[in-house]
Amino acid sequence: MPLVAGAADWLATTPLSQAMRGSPWLYPVVETVHIAGFAVLVGAVALFDLRVLGCAKTLPLRALGRHLLRWALASLLLVIPAGVLLFASQPREFLSNPVFLLKLALLATAGLNAAAFHAGAYRGVAAWDAGHAAPPLARAQAALSLLLWLAIITCGRMLAYV
Repeated sequence: MPLVAGAADWLATTPLSQAMRGSPWLYPVVETVHIAGFAVLVGAVALFDLRVLGCAKTLPLRALGRHLLRWALASLLLVIPAGVLLFASQPREFLSNPVFLLKLALLATAGLNAAAFHAGAYRGVAAWDAGHAAPPLARAQAALSLLLWLAIITCGRMLAYV
């Protein structure tokens, strides 16, 4: 952990970190960008997951996935850099905050769940693309995805209070 603490201390002294702490407008603007990007990301994921769970069964899942994936990936171009900037504002404090660490763990779990879905159940989507129920594993992964993103949003919001 000394390496992480040293890196956090170094990051806190950078001009970028100082600007994030010192400007009355920079942090709120970056936070707004982060939240807007996150809304697009979670919205796209939630719509896809709800379709897997059986909403709008006549809508072809592959077509919906192709459409929503573009939005989800594009939103990452906002979410990731903005999140790094927010972290840079107070790296030591974030690393010592259990809610932030839980958020990171939940993000990693959501990513692993999505990777497992696309590498597994989604490979057979042709059999349940439109008009058919998704297999139980796919539905379980979609439900888990929704729960994980709700927990991630909750953690992000709780950071302001913990």
